[in-house]
Amino acid sequence: MRTVEKSSSDDAPTRSRVAQSILEHGPSTAVALAERLSLTPAAVRRHLDQLVAEGHVAASEQRLNAPRGRGRPAKVFALTDAGRDQFEHAYDDLAAEALRFLRRTGGDAAVGAFARHRLAEIEDELRAAVEAAKPDERARVLAEALTGDGFAASVISTDRGEQMCQHHCPVAHVAGEFPELCEAEAEMFSRVLGTHVQRLATIAHGDGVCTTFLPRTTVQAERRHA
Repeated sequence: MRTVEKSSSDDAPTRSRVAQSILEHGPSTAVALAERLSLTPAAVRRHLDQLVAEGHVAASEQRLNAPRGRGRPAKVFALTDAGRDQFEHAYDDLAAEALRFLRRTGGDAAVGAFARHRLAEIEDELRAAVEAAKPDERARVLAEALTGDGFAASVISTDRGEQMCQHHCPVAHVAGEFPELCEAEAEMFSRVLGTHVQRLATIAHGDGVCTTFLPRTTVQAERRHA
């Protein structure tokens, strides 16, 4: 009796879930993915092997601050540019062509003005959500609101403030050519939070995630140490 092997197309939905989880949570180990997706590590590794073979995911050695124990170091898997291309990138070709025309006819200032204009509506929505939250919860609320708009954002707390990571950018390809889009977004975060922010990394410039440092305000610091 001949054994019928399961085709790779049958695994596509689960493989997409693996890629989506990396997109939303950032570079991940097979064990972490297995826990999030309720799969066995062996099953996850099989899907990761396929994603790596397709060029959609790349593996690297996990960086550890503590001394490494015995055994092989865990691998961390991150999406490649090709992997990100599998997810929707809003506008891309049409937007890039329009912005090139705008730059030729109106210069860099016109591109910057457009970048700020396109964020005006989302800024009003974000401000309403953030201002309704307690000061020490505003970074988390901002990240949740951005996630709802397709940016897959999360927040990591530090002693000095929060780092907000956006694991997906719907306009990453366009922003790579027009950094004014990233600059306008950072300016918007500053206005919404009522404090200065610092952009540490962007997907558009080849980083794995867009990372923004959100310093803790005086009120937040007082509450944290109360």
